Amino acid sequence: MKFSQKDKIQYTNKGISLERIQAQLDLFKKGLPFVKLKAAATVGHGILKLDANSKKKYINYFEARKDEKDIVKFVPASGAATRMFKFLFEFLDKFNPDEESINAYINKHKATELSIFIVGLEQFPFYEEVVQQARTLVPNFNSLSNNDRKLLFIKTMLDADKLNFSYFPKGLLPFHKYQSHNASAFEEHLFEAALYAEAKGKANLHFTISKTHKQKFGDEFKRIEGIVAQKTNTEFDIEFSFQLESTDTIAVNSKNEPIREADGSLHFRPSGHGALLHNLNSLEADIVFIKNIDNVVVFKFEEQVAEYKKMLAGLLIETQDKSYDYLNLLEQEEVSEDLILEAATFLAKQLNVVINPEFEKFSKANKIEYVFLKLNRPIRVCGMVKNEGEPGGGPFWVKGENGEITLQIVESAQIDLNNKEQKKILKNATHFNPVDLVCGIRNYKGDAFDLTHYVDPNTAFISTKTKAGKRLKALELPGLWNGSMAKWNTIFVEVPLITFNPVKTVNDLLKTPHQID
Repeated sequence: MKFSQKDKIQYTNKGISLERIQAQLDLFKKGLPFVKLKAAATVGHGILKLDANSKKKYINYFEARKDEKDIVKFVPASGAATRMFKFLFEFLDKFNPDEESINAYINKHKATELSIFIVGLEQFPFYEEVVQQARTLVPNFNSLSNNDRKLLFIKTMLDADKLNFSYFPKGLLPFHKYQSHNASAFEEHLFEAALYAEAKGKANLHFTISKTHKQKFGDEFKRIEGIVAQKTNTEFDIEFSFQLESTDTIAVNSKNEPIREADGSLHFRPSGHGALLHNLNSLEADIVFIKNIDNVVVFKFEEQVAEYKKMLAGLLIETQDKSYDYLNLLEQEEVSEDLILEAATFLAKQLNVVINPEFEKFSKANKIEYVFLKLNRPIRVCGMVKNEGEPGGGPFWVKGENGEITLQIVESAQIDLNNKEQKKILKNATHFNPVDLVCGIRNYKGDAFDLTHYVDPNTAFISTKTKAGKRLKALELPGLWNGSMAKWNTIFVEVPLITFNPVKTVNDLLKTPHQID
């Protein structure tokens, strides 16, 4: 594929090389392999289930060690709220108030989500704000028919020339209604961080956001910083970063030819949350908590959620300590066979590493090298929730191209659903991934790992999108907690459903973890 000088200027200005574009075009042409599932990870076979005593032990371990650690809470927060209101936009597009009532529309279209929204209207944290704005726009709001008031409410909330909620970053929308104020997800993350990401009176948070929203987030932090600091007795250090343009990927048509804009320029697209690996890689931290912006709870549940975060972190630190001990011993001049076996057993039992069946035949030097390389990796401890129908990737044992069996988080899009055996393994999965991770990203010498060395590039995604009504193929990089961490050491731990409370649609705000009463 030949590109013009104008193309070269464009992709060079974005920080993208011609070699990378060619590699992406090759992926579109040859396709990406499906992940090959070996088995679902279950309790006792890849997933730990800790009893009350173990939970307490790891919480205490974390509390005792946290002040000596550099801790950061990392929150992907770049998404706009548009998808939260998808069913309401569909309603506004199809509904004709001159021909039918809202109830008639609900019955005709079996619009369950709209029905739930209407019934729960007064329970939303933004209800009073929207009504007040509607009254400003239409002074006789109270005298309108019930039908017209509801329609005006939705339009006031969503129309671009009114409150325009869907344009907002999801993290800054009103999520929770307290007696004196409404709280955004951004604010709740600060309160939550004070409970488990604080050390020596300070909590460090890193939010990945859209450049267009930086001012809004900065203004919100200025508004709430003093209030939250006073209530939590915690100082907050907030950083914002953006998805790098250099991680964008080229889009193609059905013939795998690059798509161009109306002005002839190449069409690039953001490459999904896997692009945030570069943001994560730039952090200076021993321990990183990762949690999505929309996964928060009202204050009365935050202590309970924080306990499980501290439990996971305590397990991580203990595992790191043992790994570091073995790595230091393996570097000594004299290493016994007993130590090598002990380290290999630790890898298998504590870090879920399936040891090469030929390991016993290795020379002593090769055994040491093998164990050392397996131990000297970033570690992730991931909470896993029992599968109760919620969307999300899941924990599985996966067979790689080299035949190696590893523990991975896998999305359904990575699985060949036409393969009966693979589909059966997926169906038998007992847990899913709520994006509840605690990560160790420094090695036994205290140096940062280069996280780009632990990615499986074959776990990228090719998805179908539309642009100006035409279908296109887009490439997403290996997911941040999926393929981008494929070569990390991994521990999965069962955590309760209370730790998973995402707001995917606006109606999720009506669920108990998002309501005060």
